[in-house]
Amino acid sequence: MFYDLARKVLFATDPETAHELTLESLRIGHQLGATRLLCRVRRQPVSCMGLEFPNPVGVAPGLDKNGDYFEALGDLGFGFVEIGTVTPRAQPGNPKPRVFRLTRARAMINRLGFNNKGVDHLVKRVRNHRYEGILGINIGKNFDTPIERAVDDYLYCLDKVYPYADYVTVNISSPNTKDLRSLQGADQLDRLLGALDNRRTELTDEHGSRVPFAVKVAPDLDKAQISVMAEVIARHGMDAVVATNTTISRVGVEGMKYADETGGLSGAPLKPLADHVLSELRAALPDEISLIGVGGITCGQDAVDKLDQGAQLVQFYTGMVYRGPELVSECLQAIAERNRG
Repeated sequence: MFYDLARKVLFATDPETAHELTLESLRIGHQLGATRLLCRVRRQPVSCMGLEFPNPVGVAPGLDKNGDYFEALGDLGFGFVEIGTVTPRAQPGNPKPRVFRLTRARAMINRLGFNNKGVDHLVKRVRNHRYEGILGINIGKNFDTPIERAVDDYLYCLDKVYPYADYVTVNISSPNTKDLRSLQGADQLDRLLGALDNRRTELTDEHGSRVPFAVKVAPDLDKAQISVMAEVIARHGMDAVVATNTTISRVGVEGMKYADETGGLSGAPLKPLADHVLSELRAALPDEISLIGVGGITCGQDAVDKLDQGAQLVQFYTGMVYRGPELVSECLQAIAERNRG
């Protein structure tokens, strides 16, 4: 009820401004202890990637790009929070306006372009955190780094975040950074994941712990691409695949205001594509590689669908914009009922 009223105010403002206002409100609520009183993490433990998650519902990256708000987000009942995408150097992202609501479809289009304060800022924010859930950190490349040197950016970020991340996600699928999705091709992916896995071996020896790796993929993949990617991902010892990022498709929003804006589409219309890629990956990957289901979760049944298609965990972002914190408890309730049979 409270969020229904707040949403009317937020939806009267620019989407990016509303995003900032929401996060600042959460931060203040966290500092005052109010968010912890209103929402508590519900214990539904799940083992995934060798980690014990308090529950299987998490925050997708993009909501907190810089590690400024993850502790406040954790108060809302999430079992894990993934922050980022972070790049080696701070960058402003693409020109505004760059976020658009398609309210009738419960969807959004964004072309933010990895706007963030840089990895050093994020590390300062997470170095001494008190968040009790699982913290994932999502890494990418700077917009002006040539694609043939992208590996250097990922390795740089990995070195910085490794001591503080419970797991690291390698983002190769945003449609808003030029040529980034080319890293999903067999040769480029083999080179990138091979370099990251080799560096992880060195970092494991240095820090005395092995941090799991996840790879975030696009929903705009065919069966042949999925098969090739699955083979490379398995060969290089990745622990999980995040399925999926936003889509360049406009199926389900044709003719709507803002539908022709460039960028990635998220929200309810993404679900069929994301679910298809999720199920194809489950069939193509070894059982020991986990799946995190993302894309189009706007109700509890949507989260259950992801688990039924082979995911161990789920994440959302756009669903929170339309439903607010009640979506967390609704998903947890639906998952608990599914698990009881």
